[in-house]
Amino acid sequence: MQPNQAEIEAIRAQIAALQQECASLSAESPESRSTQAQKTNDDLAQLLESLAALTAQLRQKRAEFTALQVRSQYQLIEQHVEEGRTQAKVHADRINELAGELAEEIRALKAIADRISPSYWQVYYKPFITGFQTISVPHVRSDGDVWTIVNRVV
Repeated sequence: MQPNQAEIEAIRAQIAALQQECASLSAESPESRSTQAQKTNDDLAQLLESLAALTAQLRQKRAEFTALQVRSQYQLIEQHVEEGRTQAKVHADRINELAGELAEEIRALKAIADRISPSYWQVYYKPFITGFQTISVPHVRSDGDVWTIVNRVV
């Protein structure tokens, strides 16, 4: 049991005890206006004040406990998000690395194609490779909060 929850239970127990005392004093109320009746009324009033104070304290502790639970849950979510961001960064870095390597390979292939295309036309009467103007590789970037995957034309 958490400390805050234990405090709430202790206050509830005190309230229950005070309510029992109030009930017993109310049941005893003497019919005559003697000093005993006045003392009982004073005791009852004091108990009711204590009961009201404890009830207010209980409300406050419940509010604190609820806020603590919400904060704790938020921290768990935040931790989960940060772990995910760390994992995503590893993958994004790897994608960018592979995209860079792929772009180099595509450029090398294009250089070869540019060099042999005229001869290829003479031998086979068709182009060696087509579609170089639309070749793109993925790239992951971030502005710190939002990550974006874009296609970079090679």
